[in-house]
Amino acid sequence: MKRMLLAATLAVSAIAPALAADVGVSVSIGQPGFYGRIDIGNYPQPQLIYPQPVVIAPAPYAVVQRPIYLRVPPGHAKNWGKHCARYAACGQPVYFVQDGWYQNVYAPHYREEHRHDPRGGRDERRRGRDDHDHRGKGHGPGKHGRD
Repeated sequence: MKRMLLAATLAVSAIAPALAADVGVSVSIGQPGFYGRIDIGNYPQPQLIYPQPVVIAPAPYAVVQRPIYLRVPPGHAKNWGKHCARYAACGQPVYFVQDGWYQNVYAPHYREEHRHDPRGGRDERRRGRDDHDHRGKGHGPGKHGRD
């Protein structure tokens, strides 16, 4: 009996970490845990980790690409060749923004600009437009009143 109980306890303890790791978390731009591409646009000039853009695996022929700005966890900029694929940025010039600039300048400015957007600012193209298509949703008869 004790062996059965011990075996069951070990089985549950082995499965528990796997179940705990399967938690979905969504973090968007402007939040402290966000890492990824940021659009500088009309934001103040970023403070950079390195003054020159970093490029891993440049294009085999002369292609002029605009640099992108990324906020990455500590250590990713230093070992960029190991991490660039995660950001789909291995062949692009990349500027890494300093965490302090992101936290104190970019994120507050971003949140202020997007605080009224119920989607968290993810779709700028629809801002201020009423694109709701109400056809076929119980608003009167069908096409041309024949249905």
